[in-house]
Amino acid sequence: MIIRARPSPNCDARPAGRAIDLLLLHYTGMPTAALALARLRDPVARVSAHYLIDDDGGIYQLVAEAQRAWHAGTSSWRGEQGVNDCSIGIELANPGHEFGYRDFPEPQMEALLALAEAVLARHRIPRERVLGHADVAPLRKQDPGERFAWRRLAAAGIGLWPSDAPAEPVAESVAEDDMAAVQAALAGIGYAVPRSGVLDEATRAAVAAFQRHWSPHRWDGEPDRRTRERLAALLRALP
Repeated sequence: MIIRARPSPNCDARPAGRAIDLLLLHYTGMPTAALALARLRDPVARVSAHYLIDDDGGIYQLVAEAQRAWHAGTSSWRGEQGVNDCSIGIELANPGHEFGYRDFPEPQMEALLALAEAVLARHRIPRERVLGHADVAPLRKQDPGERFAWRRLAAAGIGLWPSDAPAEPVAESVAEDDMAAVQAALAGIGYAVPRSGVLDEATRAAVAAFQRHWSPHRWDGEPDRRTRERLAALLRALP
């Protein structure tokens, strides 16, 4: 695995004593990898990541892993705010939903598997803390999106994938008094959601983020039967 250094000034020190225990995956959401690389190194933009992987599998390191890269922005997971503090960020060159979202090419995925395996070997990152940007910032982000091969990564030991077999039947539609249970399940996984019992904007965004990651038969934020089966299955899979 060849990694080319392209240092970015957009980084700073991690909080003292805070371990690296989360791997966060993104897409660049820009028309080309060259434009993304330039932006991630632009001091005016004030954004970066630890790594960028091009379509052809080329890997660029922008920030040393010991440093805090500025990739997650306002974010939360399992009640902890600001996941830049504890995460490694990997950007995948992809135009994203704004510029022609597409599948992630095979050379890029192969490079990601190799890089992610190396990152996990260096840091104690639990499988359930390999996440997408949308998971930690569902009201703002959609990446890496519903086309990303999360199941493939999990099969390689990178991330978590729940069993496809539901343990018990789930009703076809969600009764109003069951929405609190959906919110409780999302919070149990790690999403920042209100506990209002109402399918409000924040809850719908969290459901959509969950669907993009673990139940990509739909990603509209509607907690249908299949989505709720997947929620329950993922909760069972958590350590």
